[in-house]
Amino acid sequence: MKIGVDIGGSHIAIGVVKDGKIIQKIEKSWTNTDKENIIKSIETFIINHVSELYKKYQIDEVGIGAPGTSQNGIMLSSGRLGIKNYPIIERLQEKIKVPIKIENDAKCAALAEKKYGCLKYYDRSIFLTLGTGIGGAAFLDGKLLKAGTRAGYEFGHMVIERDGIPCNCGRKGCFETYASMKVFKTNLINTLNLDKTTKGQELLHILRESKKENNNYELIENIIEEYIENLNIGILNLIAIFEPQVIGIGGSFVYFQEILLEKLKEKIKKANKEKAERENIIIETAILGNDAGIIGATL
Repeated sequence: MKIGVDIGGSHIAIGVVKDGKIIQKIEKSWTNTDKENIIKSIETFIINHVSELYKKYQIDEVGIGAPGTSQNGIMLSSGRLGIKNYPIIERLQEKIKVPIKIENDAKCAALAEKKYGCLKYYDRSIFLTLGTGIGGAAFLDGKLLKAGTRAGYEFGHMVIERDGIPCNCGRKGCFETYASMKVFKTNLINTLNLDKTTKGQELLHILRESKKENNNYELIENIIEEYIENLNIGILNLIAIFEPQVIGIGGSFVYFQEILLEKLKEKIKKANKEKAERENIIIETAILGNDAGIIGATL
């Protein structure tokens, strides 16, 4: 059995994986205190829980999925976490006595969906993780496309608005500053004057009730339309470059798919039919949900 760790901008999760399935999972949302010393928070969580799980299961490897670029066991840069040149494997190996590996978190999720999920039956595909930021991966002839020393395929940092919103990567107008789920949820919270700490499930409940009672739903629809338009721009760019058979979408987008997915499909279908005359691109949501990162980290 293996342990998969998914380090995110807003949470961390760890799971014991056997044959592509999680048999035990532990997760935690980052608090403001955690974020003040994020490296210590990451180390403490992983070391404590791997030690605990190691006593219970026969673990032979730990795989970590982390945002940004990692090489030779070092997290070179992760804008979402504010980490640079962090020798994570070396630090963890002082306490954990099984092999540890690390890969970009979006690539991990994509690998899991390729082997077990929504990309399984396609040769050409793209996977997007929509959460705190936007990560991605591409497959050609069924194989993950890789760059050189950098992670590559950082779709979230494709510019879709010249001189647009500043991004933590140092550029302006990046795809993730307009189409991440964090942006979508923040816009809803601000427009509806909700508590800043409102969680995704609470927000989804509010949207459902608002639609049912037609209360503030015009405001909500405007936010949804703007979000879908921005997401559509980025995805159409990727379609033009990679010509995929299917696009898989994971991250917290999956929880809001009842509100967002059909609108996105309609937008993409219309653009492809009118302007590009392509066959319909299949849009799928992640079958493994937010567990894809944990499972993929073990592959």
